Amino acid sequence: MKGGDPYIRALMRTISASEANGNRPYSLLYGGEQVNDLSRHPQKCVTILTGPNTGNCSTAAGRYQMINTTWYEIAPRYHPQPTQMMLWTHYSFEAEYQDVVVYSWLNDSQVWGVEIPKLLRQQKLNDVLRKLSPTWTSLGYGIETNSISRSLPKIYQKMLQEELTQSPEVRSQQ
Repeated sequence: MKGGDPYIRALMRTISASEANGNRPYSLLYGGEQVNDLSRHPQKCVTILTGPNTGNCSTAAGRYQMINTTWYEIAPRYHPQPTQMMLWTHYSFEAEYQDVVVYSWLNDSQVWGVEIPKLLRQQKLNDVLRKLSPTWTSLGYGIETNSISRSLPKIYQKMLQEELTQSPEVRSQQ
C-alpha cells in the first residue's frame, strides 16, 4: 500500500508478518492453501488442527487473515468500490481492497475505542497489539500465539523505519 500514515502501514505489515507471512499473502487461506479468485472473500472453511479451536474451522483468508464474517462486517463501511448485483452488494477481496479496508478500519477510533495512530506515535505498540489481539490472535495477547508473536515489536520497528524512509511527508521534511 502506498500513501497514508506510515505508522499504520507499518502496523499492517506487522499484522501480515504474523498472520500471512509468505510470497502470496493476499491469496493465502488459513492452513496454507492459495486461491486464485479474489473477486470476493473465498469463504472456504478449513479445519483447525491445533490450538484451542481444534476441530472448528476457519475461513481466514488474505494478507490479514480475515474471516468471512469480519470481512462482510467491515467491507460495507470502508470498501471504496462495492459492486451492486441484483439484490446484494459484492465487495472485491483483491489485494488493493484488503489494504484499503484494513487501513481505514485501523484508523477508525470508534471501532477500537482508541486512536491507534496516536498510540503508535507515542510508542505504545504493546497497547495496540493487545487491543487488536481479539481480532488477530497471533499478535501475542490473544488465545493463540505463533513463532513470530514475540518478535513483533522488533518487526514493527523495522517496518516503521522502512515506511518512514519511503514516506513522502518525511522526505519533504528532510
